[in-house]
Amino acid sequence: MRYKLFGAHTGLYASEILLGGANLGTRNGYGAGEKDAIKILKAYADAGGNFIDTSDRYQLGESEEIIGKFISGQRDDFIICTKYTQSSDLSPKISNVGNHRKAMRQAVDASLKRLQTDYIDIFMPHYDDGITPWEEIARGLEDLVTSGKILYTGLTNFPAWKASAIAATIPLTAIQIEYNLLQRTAEREFLPMAFQGGMGIMLYSPLAGGLLTGKYRKGQTGRLVKDENGSFEEDERTKNIIDYLTLIAGELDVTPGMVAFAWILSKDHFPLVGARKADHLKESLKATNIELTQEHKSKLDDLSSISLGYPHDLLAQVRG
Repeated sequence: MRYKLFGAHTGLYASEILLGGANLGTRNGYGAGEKDAIKILKAYADAGGNFIDTSDRYQLGESEEIIGKFISGQRDDFIICTKYTQSSDLSPKISNVGNHRKAMRQAVDASLKRLQTDYIDIFMPHYDDGITPWEEIARGLEDLVTSGKILYTGLTNFPAWKASAIAATIPLTAIQIEYNLLQRTAEREFLPMAFQGGMGIMLYSPLAGGLLTGKYRKGQTGRLVKDENGSFEEDERTKNIIDYLTLIAGELDVTPGMVAFAWILSKDHFPLVGARKADHLKESLKATNIELTQEHKSKLDDLSSISLGYPHDLLAQVRG
């Protein structure tokens, strides 16, 4: 496992692959039981991983509880990122959800208890609730840093303009965005904004919910298809990408999912692996040893390219 500075404005070294905690637990009815979850965490740590991402909503708080048990006695060896907005309750009261300061304060205290720690490395809203003023979010996060309950701030699933406004008000350390060969719209505004702001860029769903592994073609289940009788229809773009991943996998004697993950790693950000089994995690970790050729990367870039839209397409024309 290699380590890189997390963003341009910290001295914090993070492992190149982050562990996502959405599948740690079973309270949502789909995930890894505690014993298997601990195996996943141990396999990640044994490989040199030091960054675990979770949320109070993941498995209704069970993900944080399992992580808290695992890091007990070795807390300072890990970077812990967690999120709030929806609450860990299945049916929370209306005053306890959203991004406002009351929900923020309740959430951070509850997460600290479940994680069995007195500080959280990175804390962020899970998504823009569309109601709370960005100024309130910024000041609330700043107060949590001042109190010592959190060390760094971040955002996920926010419009770029709102993230920019918050970043102009307080030091914003991280953003978490969806990014993979099938979802590259973050290149329009998010990635340039984050790069300009020196933020650590966390990429979730690097395998597009398992779609890029090609497993749904074989009738397997996963995040997108949980029923064995279900199916997933590929559009032409998706078909061409998976076909080429399969071709490269055959050349390198690896799996299509490993190739897709190697492509993500070539972008030099911080992809998240959300494994439900230790074997799934180990396969993604093997991608660190894959050396894609420039031809491989260029072809994958071309097959997955998107229109950047206005004004970027216009600017590309007028700038020649």
